[in-house]
Amino acid sequence: MRETDMMERITDNPARSRYELDVDGKVAFANYRKVGSTLHIPYVEAPPSLRGTGAAGRLMRGVMETARADGMKVVPICGYAAHWIRSHPEFHDLLT
Repeated sequence: MRETDMMERITDNPARSRYELDVDGKVAFANYRKVGSTLHIPYVEAPPSLRGTGAAGRLMRGVMETARADGMKVVPICGYAAHWIRSHPEFHDLLT
């Protein structure tokens, strides 16, 4: 892992109901809706300049690690989120 990757942090923006990853002033985000102890992810987006850089994947890893730390289950509604989780079996236990 590069040093810059380790310095990136996923932040919760509750006012916008989304987790964010700021990469050099550009923000990838995952919208969410919390229902009890379940985190629904309807949409994940990275700006065009971040696409292909792995930013959305780093964002998803941070979202899933946050969900695990908070004791939440995850419902990936977004096609990207669902595909990412299917590709990362270490997070399958978080699926409802």
